[in-house]
Amino acid sequence: MEALILAGGKAERLGDAARGRPKPLVPVGGRPLLGYTIRRLAAAGVTRAIVACSVGQEQQFVDGLAGLGVEIVAAGEPEPLGRGGGLRFAAARRGEAGAVLAMNGDELLDLDYAGLIARHRERAAAATVVVAQVNSPFGVVELDEDDGIRGFREAPKLEHWVNAGVYVLGAEALARLPEKGDHEQSTFPALAQEGQLRAFRHTGAWLTVNTPKDLRRAEEYLAAHPDWQLENA
Repeated sequence: MEALILAGGKAERLGDAARGRPKPLVPVGGRPLLGYTIRRLAAAGVTRAIVACSVGQEQQFVDGLAGLGVEIVAAGEPEPLGRGGGLRFAAARRGEAGAVLAMNGDELLDLDYAGLIARHRERAAAATVVVAQVNSPFGVVELDEDDGIRGFREAPKLEHWVNAGVYVLGAEALARLPEKGDHEQSTFPALAQEGQLRAFRHTGAWLTVNTPKDLRRAEEYLAAHPDWQLENA
């Protein structure tokens, strides 16, 4: 199976930690950030990944992700196409038909990719979106009916589910991706309105790396979970 990976984002908020690299290639725990996802994709049976990146960065991705068990095809966007446009651009380089995995290249998830693909096939959806719960950025105050304070909870999980940026896209979803722009503002709302969009709940780790603080948190997490790195995958 193939995968489409969005990797055109800049690492401006990471500052000196990026050292001029695209964000998916910034080292985390001694390996490029995207390298962890590539290893997990390989373990799930993915053999080819098409990376939508900025023009001029193609060789950086091919070299930086070599030897991880997946053929890397770097597709340099002629101009910023947005996430939906980037996925459509990458999909044009596919070598097979049918459903395809798609994801952001700057996040870490210990996702059950095989389970995600199986669920997508069972539901026969146009697209399946991985959703997760996030922690509140603030502690919460628990109140009773008379505004008495019963207690406090530090950064609890919020009840809502959010888009975690990983999908399985079927043929119809791929055909309806925009040439330019964000699929989450066009393709996905339309499919949801038609009842053709399904969710896959992920309750494991989900780490975003946008700032130096996020980078430190990811380093600490990987150091505490060496098995998560799939060194033997």
